Amino acid sequence: MEHERRSHGRTPPMSDGEDIVSLLVPRLAHFAAVARAEHVTRAAQESQVPQSTLSRALARLERDLGVGLFARHGRTVSLTPAGRTFLAAVERALAEVERAAESVRADADPASGKVAFGFLHTLGVETVPGLLSAFRARHPRIRFSLVQNYGEAMLERLRAGELDLCLTSPLPDAPDLVARRLDEQRLRLVVPGDHRLAARKRVRIAECADETFVTLEPGYGLRRIFDDLCTEAGFKPRVAFEGEEAETLRGLVAAGLGVALLPPPTVPRPGVVELTVAGGRAVREIGVAWLDGHPDTPPVAAFKEFLLSRRGRLLPKEPKEPEEPESAQAS
Repeated sequence: MEHERRSHGRTPPMSDGEDIVSLLVPRLAHFAAVARAEHVTRAAQESQVPQSTLSRALARLERDLGVGLFARHGRTVSLTPAGRTFLAAVERALAEVERAAESVRADADPASGKVAFGFLHTLGVETVPGLLSAFRARHPRIRFSLVQNYGEAMLERLRAGELDLCLTSPLPDAPDLVARRLDEQRLRLVVPGDHRLAARKRVRIAECADETFVTLEPGYGLRRIFDDLCTEAGFKPRVAFEGEEAETLRGLVAAGLGVALLPPPTVPRPGVVELTVAGGRAVREIGVAWLDGHPDTPPVAAFKEFLLSRRGRLLPKEPKEPEEPESAQAS
């Protein structure tokens, strides 16, 4: 009978289909405060909330759970066995929330926060280290999480909230993204040192219709540019090897396994010759992209402003090459 009297008027516990988490979370801190103080009035004073608010929160918590968490002894309370079990889990959850709050506050700190920054593999040897060095000279404590990947993969990580900014090519044209052009880079036809074209300075893509190519895999921006240039030149390229990294492709060219259309190397590669591609637009635009409408933390805003200030100066300038006589180009 005693059990029946204590249970009378209590609503049954929530069903699995109901959103119990959204109901419980606001009351967990109140529960933990009372459990630690073992006194509702003292807990209310320490939490700086009215005692009536605290009492109602505890009553609703017990009602929603369908379990008694406290035994009342006048003005003091003590935990039931169920209350002790619940408290252990609640304290772990609240500690995890506190750690998460500290982490996001630290990442947003204007002086020492974090930027999640993605970039193409081909920009990782020289361009990005130079950018970060120049930026850190002004913001020495800002931290970076760096991701190297091909363009489409980075855009997906932008959309997933895993990146704040990325350097990519070609620039995305999507309603949910913002992209700003920063620079462009001339591409080279890379041939083995003993190739029939190796003595040339310039070559047209159409002259390579019968060549075997090594190139990046589909999905890479550079592969898209290569395919488009071949289409404009009127042929479908014969591809022997597809890879994921430009310098690996240069090694394949040096081994005589094909020719490749690539950005200029950071340092000269033995065994290959780099030819200027004449005619058409054998260039790739490089820009910065971010998620439209995504609020920037102060560190991200500072780095975005820095990148935009590098328009036209993102990449090292290449020396202009003299034009070859028409007779040399036709040879």
